[in-house]
Amino acid sequence: MNVRYRVELSQGERDQLSALLSGGKHAVRKVKRAQILLAADGGASDAAIAANVGVGESTVYRTKRRFVEGNVELALSEEPRPGAARKLSGKEEALLVATACSNPPDGHTRWTLSLLAGEIVRLTEHTDLSRETVRRRLAENTLKPWLQDMWCIPQIDGSYVARMEDVLDLYAETPDPKRPVVCFDESPTQLIGEIRQPIPAAPGQPRRYDYEYRRNGTVNLFVVLDVHRPWRTVKVTQHRAAHDFAECMRDLVDIHFPRADLIRVVMDNLSTHSAGSLYEAFPAPEAHRILRRLEFHYTPKHASWLNMVEIEIGVLRSQCLDRRIGELRVLLAQIAAWQRQRNNTRARIKWMFTTERARIKLAHAYPHPVKES
Repeated sequence: MNVRYRVELSQGERDQLSALLSGGKHAVRKVKRAQILLAADGGASDAAIAANVGVGESTVYRTKRRFVEGNVELALSEEPRPGAARKLSGKEEALLVATACSNPPDGHTRWTLSLLAGEIVRLTEHTDLSRETVRRRLAENTLKPWLQDMWCIPQIDGSYVARMEDVLDLYAETPDPKRPVVCFDESPTQLIGEIRQPIPAAPGQPRRYDYEYRRNGTVNLFVVLDVHRPWRTVKVTQHRAAHDFAECMRDLVDIHFPRADLIRVVMDNLSTHSAGSLYEAFPAPEAHRILRRLEFHYTPKHASWLNMVEIEIGVLRSQCLDRRIGELRVLLAQIAAWQRQRNNTRARIKWMFTTERARIKLAHAYPHPVKES
């Protein structure tokens, strides 16, 4: 074998292989083939090369043969390997994809690999089909039929666009202390108490808590965020009725923005989020007094992402509420501490989505799309 396939490299080929070994990231097999060629050019035997490079003598032989019969590029490349024929034909694979996208059999929530394998065996002439074959074919088509995603599909029309642009224009305004813009929303949270006392963390041992817990009821969080300055407030109530909403609106007018001429409030379409709630909660003169200094701006239905306070509620949950808090007094103290820290550090929501970007990114929602310049 050594006599028949003798490797004699030109200086250019030696430089090419040396450069490959000295820098860059390359496949291990390619690096080993380069080492084989350089060693063979230096006169080393197949056995010595195999021992030094860490391959079999057959690999050394094949690499030398591909160089002698071809060139350096051929010797460094992967030799075609015969593989087993694909278990499913193109038509059978299309049938698998269509089946995975259809409704599962009665009595099953979703398709599984085993169910799909059995169904394809039933529909074709195959006597068996492995779960792994099904998984690979689905992966090639980016399908995972056992996963489901919940999504709100909005009714995008002129009303949706009008409300969206109204909110985005408010966000883009120059700050005016006499006409502040605030985002308002509410979110329930559970009071979860411990059945057994958690074990504190120790070196090499994480904090441990029991899987059992005690439900101590639910409270509601009303969250207000100033769009144009680093300020937010959270009010915790036992209920989320019209009266609670009305109290929050009165707080805006009398406590949080007493010097404002008009407070623009961005919120969703919850039934209690209306002027009528104030007339239900207060005498007519009081409700009228409060509403004269409020202006409600509603996000489109199924478009809560347009309400900036949704982001702030997510921060509140991840930074403060992602744990078990079983008593109302503890919850109040923890939320107050979080709120104080966020306001003191002047934390802001950096809103980047503008009316102009909406007209480009959501062009399909507009009867007359605007082309990006």
